[in-house]
Amino acid sequence: MEDILRATKAIVAAGAAIGAVLLAAGCSSSSSTASGSGSGSGSGSSSVSWATVTSAQAGGGMSALVAEAKKEGQLNVITLPSNWANYGNIMKAFTAKYGIKITDANPEGSSQDEINAINSEKGTSRAPDVVDVGTSFAVSGASEGLWAPYEVSTWSDIPASAKDASGDYYADYGGLVAIGYDSSKVKVAPTSFKSLLNPIYKNEIGINGNPTQAGAAFAAVYAAAIANGGSLSNIAPGVSYFKQLHQAGNFVPVTASASTVESGQTPILIWWDYLLASEVQAQDKNFKVVIPSDGTYAGYYDQAISKTAPDPAAARLWEEFLYSQEGQNLFLAGPARPIELPSLQAAGTVNKTALAALPAVPSNVSTTLPTTSQLSAAQTIVSQQWPSVTS
Repeated sequence: MEDILRATKAIVAAGAAIGAVLLAAGCSSSSSTASGSGSGSGSGSSSVSWATVTSAQAGGGMSALVAEAKKEGQLNVITLPSNWANYGNIMKAFTAKYGIKITDANPEGSSQDEINAINSEKGTSRAPDVVDVGTSFAVSGASEGLWAPYEVSTWSDIPASAKDASGDYYADYGGLVAIGYDSSKVKVAPTSFKSLLNPIYKNEIGINGNPTQAGAAFAAVYAAAIANGGSLSNIAPGVSYFKQLHQAGNFVPVTASASTVESGQTPILIWWDYLLASEVQAQDKNFKVVIPSDGTYAGYYDQAISKTAPDPAAARLWEEFLYSQEGQNLFLAGPARPIELPSLQAAGTVNKTALAALPAVPSNVSTTLPTTSQLSAAQTIVSQQWPSVTS
């Protein structure tokens, strides 16, 4: 697999603002041809090329978009595990509402796999229509010119700091890096990155993949950096930390997941809080989730439409669904923090039961996200230094 592509395109991604949105949400109560050149139908849209339409309104309205998407009849997504942020139910709800079949390729893949598929399957009917990737991959994809600009109907409900100004990509849901552990196998509860260096955790700790390829693993390294004297401008201490963890015999360099927790291969897993809750804790009554006391890192994943999507109308309808009241509440049931959560709360349309079930965020947490230049620098360091972690 390839290293993360370094991005240089300037975007609007101010870390402090998006971090504030995330924490406020967490603490508040409140088929066309393979070329992707489908033509629209419906009111005022008979000659619309949905491959280039930048909003539903520009294509003749939602009714025109729905009509053309139904005509295409299919949607290609990629790397969406059914129990990741409630995507299984989200896909079922979309198909039930519009009668559009969804093909989910490589459900257990990585963000880099998604970008690789966009490039390798371009021009085929099986190519991804849309992606859901870590922010660093959204940025690198934009720098490659992979995305089709599109603004969903609720565009104004997405904070400016959480979306590319040109509409190339936009945050959808997020959470905090957390430490999860099987309390039936791990008798001393880990509470921090420092505590994980304890010899009692020998051969027990994993992260969800290689940080040069997987957004969740990259986030784990960032959190470890913050816990060890680093910062959003200096991720190197995070790489050094995992090298130390491996030398101590505690770090298991596999793609850790619910299955490796269950098997006992990695009874401790550093991952997003909502995935530890939905993919592991939901199946294991002994599994506990804690936010590390010394290294807090928050992040969102991002949506983007492939510029060469074989089903361009269905791709745009999918985004409209994800950012609708229904779609955002389905993410919330994940349990993840949807980007439009403050708007849902203000409008009184939030699922209060799902909101109450969100993993707890410590009251003393103060979190910001890296800017684009910080991400680019961090990617370079990780791609260069990570191979030494297990060498």
